[in-house]
Amino acid sequence: MTLAFVMLNIEPGTEAEVEKQLKAVECSKEVCFVYGIYDFLVRVESDSIKNLKSSISSIRRLENVRSTLTMTVAE
Repeated sequence: MTLAFVMLNIEPGTEAEVEKQLKAVECSKEVCFVYGIYDFLVRVESDSIKNLKSSISSIRRLENVRSTLTMTVAE
């Protein structure tokens, strides 16, 4: 199992729309709206690195996403 966490900054006022889009991403397992530097934390997991990369790319291309930071779990 390959696991990563993606933190997102989004356009203000688009939280509900972005949350709905994040939950629809194939490998997205958990979506959390958070306070602080980032707006969302998404847990992404897959049985292959190829599918994980594809899902992360999909997240990065979502409308209203300003920036992302991805952390792939080592173990």
